[in-house]
Amino acid sequence: MNQRLWSFLVPVLSVLVALIIASFVILMIGKNPITAYAALFKGAFGSKLAIASTIVKTTPLILTGLAVGFGFRAGLFNIGAEGQMIVGAMAATAFAINAGSIPAVIAIPLTMLVGMLAGAGYASIAGFLKAKTGAHEVVTTIMLNWIADYLSSYVVTVPMGVGFGTPKSPEIASSTKLPPLMVVQATELTSGIIIAVVAAILVKILLDKTSKGYELKAAGFNPYAAEYGGIKLAQNIVLAMAISGALAGLAGTLEVMGVHHRFLGTLSGGKGFDGISIALIGQNNPIGIIFAALLMGALRNGSNEMQFIGVPKHIIMIVQAIIIFLVAADRIVRTIFLRKKVAR
Repeated sequence: MNQRLWSFLVPVLSVLVALIIASFVILMIGKNPITAYAALFKGAFGSKLAIASTIVKTTPLILTGLAVGFGFRAGLFNIGAEGQMIVGAMAATAFAINAGSIPAVIAIPLTMLVGMLAGAGYASIAGFLKAKTGAHEVVTTIMLNWIADYLSSYVVTVPMGVGFGTPKSPEIASSTKLPPLMVVQATELTSGIIIAVVAAILVKILLDKTSKGYELKAAGFNPYAAEYGGIKLAQNIVLAMAISGALAGLAGTLEVMGVHHRFLGTLSGGKGFDGISIALIGQNNPIGIIFAALLMGALRNGSNEMQFIGVPKHIIMIVQAIIIFLVAADRIVRTIFLRKKVAR
């Protein structure tokens, strides 16, 4: 079968199979699956408010999915998007709080740049350690996630902490807030979605249309052959991690600039880890990742409506787990098939 068609069919069929399996679980708890899925769709796309909320949830997921997917394409398992997102958001907040005298036309891109640089620098630590010492990025990024988590708890409580209750920073300057595309009740549809989609297109161009993208993919696909061909492995490892971290940092920055308008101790909420499943479902293709993130955003937002008819939102976690399993199983089948083919 055509490779592109197969890459498209696998996630689509996985979603359908996951929904069918989940419908049996819904039946077992005494509810009607059709009614449950109708509520899910209504909660995700049934009104302007539902669509705005779904897109708000989708925006950071596109960028964390891109961060992880870009790493995969370069042969790196970057599971540190969570920490890179936190560090990017913190740095952007620290800048944006003090950027009140800068015009919005300059302050907005500068704030995004600060967040991206912070995420890139933080991810580069893992890239540098891998390039120079061989330390596996899985271990180092896990450690960096914990450091970022504890650091953010301290920063949002002591140096930047204000008020009582939920740990939070002061509000960022008005000139650094992203203009909303639409306001529905208390929900602002942030223009961050446009930035996230543009980022996905740029990553697609970088990977598929530039010589540097070819080098990054070659280094990830077969490092020995790439090195024999004159590609500098160490340089590409650090660069790939930096770009991956910049995308995660941008995710956190847009959350600050467009949604919360301040740094919260719970800002990331596991969105960095969600990037792993989104990258898998999107087949590491930047365009596929946009739709995978939209799927996850819709499932998360629509699950709230399901609860009103007595279907627990945890059903969505089952759906997500089955989708990931089936997509991963496809890779297992392909690997086994290719090995048998080589053996012949």
